[in-house]
Amino acid sequence: MPISVEISGGRGHRFDPPVTGQDILNKVGAGRDRKIVAWHVNNYLRPLDWILKDDARVDFVDTSTFEGMAVYRGTLTFVLSLACRGALGEGLCVRHSISDGFFCELRSGPITPEQTKLVKEAADFIITKDLPITREIMPIDAARRIFEEQNEPDTANLLKCAGMDPVILNECDEVYGFFHGPLAPSTGYISSWDLVPFRDGMVLRFPTVAFPRELPPFKPAEKLAGVFREYGEWLRILGVKTMENLHGQVTAGRGKELVLVSEALHSQKLNQMSERIVSGENTRLVCISGPSGSGKTTTAARLSINLRALGMRPVAISLDDYFVDRKKTPRDEEGNYDFESIDALDLDLINEHLETLLGGGSVSVPRFNFITGRRERGPAVHLEKGDILIIEGIHGLNSRLTSSVPDPLKFRIYISPLTGISLDRHNRTSTTDNRLLRRLVRDQRLRGKSAETTLAQWPSVIRGAHQYIFPYQEQADEMFNSALVYELSVLKGYAEPVLKTVREESPEFGEAQRLLNISRYIPYIPADFVPANSILREFIGGSCFE
Repeated sequence: MPISVEISGGRGHRFDPPVTGQDILNKVGAGRDRKIVAWHVNNYLRPLDWILKDDARVDFVDTSTFEGMAVYRGTLTFVLSLACRGALGEGLCVRHSISDGFFCELRSGPITPEQTKLVKEAADFIITKDLPITREIMPIDAARRIFEEQNEPDTANLLKCAGMDPVILNECDEVYGFFHGPLAPSTGYISSWDLVPFRDGMVLRFPTVAFPRELPPFKPAEKLAGVFREYGEWLRILGVKTMENLHGQVTAGRGKELVLVSEALHSQKLNQMSERIVSGENTRLVCISGPSGSGKTTTAARLSINLRALGMRPVAISLDDYFVDRKKTPRDEEGNYDFESIDALDLDLINEHLETLLGGGSVSVPRFNFITGRRERGPAVHLEKGDILIIEGIHGLNSRLTSSVPDPLKFRIYISPLTGISLDRHNRTSTTDNRLLRRLVRDQRLRGKSAETTLAQWPSVIRGAHQYIFPYQEQADEMFNSALVYELSVLKGYAEPVLKTVREESPEFGEAQRLLNISRYIPYIPADFVPANSILREFIGGSCFE
């Protein structure tokens, strides 16, 4: 008996079951559109080979969306792992993001430019052959045995720690891969990509939601390279490389120790930055910038305390309090409020206040009410001779924000959770997701926003970061990686209930499910272990600075 399939944005169709997403695309004339990489079946993200046997509502997912781009990146990563295995007999390690790409090494360590060229040629061949990527469901013991035989013990142990049984694996050319989301049906779905040597590794480049039709410009930030080296040393100290190591620490009862050592490393870095600020004889203004969810407010507060301990008298101001009233907020091309634009801030008032304060005068600093969308009168602020003013906000490094202050008086800090702990050697936990989880928790707690609202706004936040924040990061005098190795384990307990409030019929349901799926592989650490001055407290609550 035929089944009814209602395709979003069009009329219903009837098909003889069983039928897959690719079958439907072929029958409605869209089968050659390789930008479509997955589909939603009754609001759940599924691979295109998912079989329908009953009536369903569906819509197709292309690479212009976060979900579609995640499918594309996962498929490309699988192709690259096959190429490393075939060309060099080596396993692939995806380390961290850099310039809208993934910095990768071999499992044995660094890779040379000559080896990178061989891998790229092998990947091109695999893509050209359009090899099918199939799914296999198998018991956990069989899946773990496969990865142990493929010399991927981290993946085998991750599956054990997550307790998933059975397990869905991907297979291509007799090699298995594990990814926490669907992949495209074949290697031929990869079109726009590149692989370039960088330092002692290689960078896998791909389109992004901000650049869906072309590769974004490759501008590897040299200062970020130092952050990545530093974070690598932190991971060595903590004994954590991937999520299975984190599971091991928690299971062994070392969760609290992990939290405390991670926080000590943050304190050490903040102390170093404070000493640099004090050593600058002319420094009067500290500008802290970073994308949403970075922990700028807590960083400003902790720097203030450190500077006091060093004999300085700092005063901190949040740029969020200088938003124009909501009705005056600029709008984006879709007509929505563009809160990420620098013009959402009252630049004239900011520069007037900076000039007055640094000149020895007093100002009444506003307080922005995020519920009413209006500025309210705040306390009077005054700087004594020799005092340091700290300002923090997403546009802190933009020269328009501080045009009234001469550059020699400024010390610039860029802050973001720049690296994270991977699930295994092929599955990163995105730093963008890290910031999103922080913001989801904070938005509901402090700003009265639902998870659906935060998820719906997130694409504009990302676009704003690319346009208004990332271009200025290399101007920083210091970069601070605000990521904490343990934080996903604590955020898990707060974010999961928030994400589960997203309605099944909501356009944001698929993104909520994707984040929940990642959360399944993360061990839980109670928030009781988190110190009151931690950056994480800015999002989960209980901060001593609130």
